[in-house]
Amino acid sequence: MECDLVVVGAGPTGLYATYYAGFRGLRVAVVDSLPELGGQVTAMYPEKDILDVAGFPRVLGRDLVAGLVAQAKSAGPTYLLDRTATELAVDDDGLTLELDDGTAIRAGAMIITAGIGRFSPRPLAAGDGWLGRGLEFFVPSFDPYIGKDVVVVGGGDSAFDWAQHLEPIARSVTLVHRRDRFRAHQRTVDQVQASSVEILTNAQVARIGGADVVTEVDIEVDGETVTRPAQAVIAALGFLADLGPLQEWGIEANKRHLVVDSAMRTNLPRVFAAGDITDYPGKVRLIAVGFGEAATAVNNAAVVIDPDAHVFPGHSSEGN
Repeated sequence: MECDLVVVGAGPTGLYATYYAGFRGLRVAVVDSLPELGGQVTAMYPEKDILDVAGFPRVLGRDLVAGLVAQAKSAGPTYLLDRTATELAVDDDGLTLELDDGTAIRAGAMIITAGIGRFSPRPLAAGDGWLGRGLEFFVPSFDPYIGKDVVVVGGGDSAFDWAQHLEPIARSVTLVHRRDRFRAHQRTVDQVQASSVEILTNAQVARIGGADVVTEVDIEVDGETVTRPAQAVIAALGFLADLGPLQEWGIEANKRHLVVDSAMRTNLPRVFAAGDITDYPGKVRLIAVGFGEAATAVNNAAVVIDPDAHVFPGHSSEGN
């Protein structure tokens, strides 16, 4: 297939880049390895309140994604979901991106908005065999946890966010962390500590018990074992990220992030990047920052696609 711009990654940054490409009059195709739009927000925290998007005092992850999808619809994009970009060839006239299903996309430029790349949850050592039987790594909906005893394992933002949201609806919430320091935002930590959530530090889940489903959890705390009733265990231990085939395309990277300049250009001609996957001095990884980077990338890509175009197209409100 042919298009003007191909966007790799259908998370918030990719969706906004898609809208903006339409605003610039570009034909756009969007590729993502996940089967649904929304990237990490859809997969990991659709029910989480997001507080740092301009204009929204708070917005649920799924509602933010729904709004971005509706906005991107104006571009008339072609979505190629549940497919992985595998090979890239760049020439003087454009680029060709090949997908794992055999599809070849010919485009004038590409923007990579793949977040942390392909990701998989870090396993819980005591959780072998319990996935889907009470153990989960994601919380796509809070409803299944109403009235249950829930054990959340982890000390980062996801663990504390889920503990905070489940506390009003669960029968009990116990948060287990192997250290006495947390990686979560201090405001959320303070709120959870002030709630009815039981926080066990210097602790780890030693055993998950039950017949067909989870009924209890043994937790080692400072060398002693305590048992808590549990019908649900949420392992929020972080994720293993992998850039996959992107690492083989010759794009300059700093660890798992793509190095870009102020125009969001990578070292490869016609290849741009935006969002959490990018790296440059002073980089701040926020959804709001990704939106601005997406607009910058699209505007600069537009000039690569059509040398007669201008980087700044005017404001979307002009003429209204």
